[in-house]
Amino acid sequence: MNDKITGGNVMEEKQEVKNGLGTVRINNEVVAIIAGMAAIEIPGVTCMSEGIVGGITDIFAKKGADKGVKVEIKEKEVNITLAIVVKYGVQIPEVSLQIQQNVKKQVEKMSGLAVSSVNINVGGIYFPKEKKESVKQDKIKEKK
Repeated sequence: MNDKITGGNVMEEKQEVKNGLGTVRINNEVVAIIAGMAAIEIPGVTCMSEGIVGGITDIFAKKGADKGVKVEIKEKEVNITLAIVVKYGVQIPEVSLQIQQNVKKQVEKMSGLAVSSVNINVGGIYFPKEKKESVKQDKIKEKK
């Protein structure tokens, strides 16, 4: 089954698994939500990003946990691409590795599907308010 979801444009197709007792169907949106929630569990990730057009999805809005997540399911293998926003000052490669590991672990554990890749696109950096003020003050000092 070749199904695809992109955050917000979820197709209603499902991954189907048959066992001795019947059939289990996993909606594609479920895989995207699992991946999004697993990503924002990692310290240093502030939220998911849909890119310039879609804006930023608040990390506290679990309803939007699939935003910024693209899932491709082929047979029983999953390829996942995440668009994230990180906090200023974090080591992006380290945070990305933690996201990849956690997303793979959670999707495989919860869905039974094999995750073949987890790709990360860093779409922005979040500056906490106090950091913004500090940067502003530094720019003012530079101009003098």
